[in-house]
Amino acid sequence: MASHTSTPLEYSTKQNEMNILGFWIFLGAEIVLFSTLFASYAVLEGSTVGGPAQGEIFVLKDVLIETFLLLTSSFTMGLALHQMRDNNKTAMLVWTVITLLLGAGFVYFEINEFIHYVHEGLTMQTNAFGSAFFTLLGTHGLHVSLGIGWVLMLIIQILRRGITAVTARKFFIVSLYWHFLDVVWIFIFTFVYLKGLM
Repeated sequence: MASHTSTPLEYSTKQNEMNILGFWIFLGAEIVLFSTLFASYAVLEGSTVGGPAQGEIFVLKDVLIETFLLLTSSFTMGLALHQMRDNNKTAMLVWTVITLLLGAGFVYFEINEFIHYVHEGLTMQTNAFGSAFFTLLGTHGLHVSLGIGWVLMLIIQILRRGITAVTARKFFIVSLYWHFLDVVWIFIFTFVYLKGLM
């Protein structure tokens, strides 16, 4: 009985366990998607004929700001999850809103970064590098934007229904999604930006 009471709320029902398992399987498919995009980028990154190369356009300061915002949002999402498990709805929502603001800041800086690249002469049509670059980063940015919308809808549900087994499961799943996007960004930062600037 003691082990049951120590079970996190999001795992408190069999349905919740199955939904969370299903989401882990979905994340496996997302790993395949991003692996394919990374492989395509690795093949095409040197094809810069007709446009600027990575080292000519990447601005490390902007990329570091994006990295700070997204990685910090992962930390605040973890704090929100901790508050959820403590059944502290107010603190949970505060940390969740901070997470959203950090995520929105990341998207804002990424859009500005893309505008900078277009002004420098790099678009999806410029060369194979541009096509692979914008596809990889655009897919990740779209995922972050969808995550922001998803979290906003969950905030509304938690405000209306409180922290229940169902809302806890949904929040745990969206936190997995958010952390996954941060891990993908670490790979982007390392294999796209740092490698491109070297």
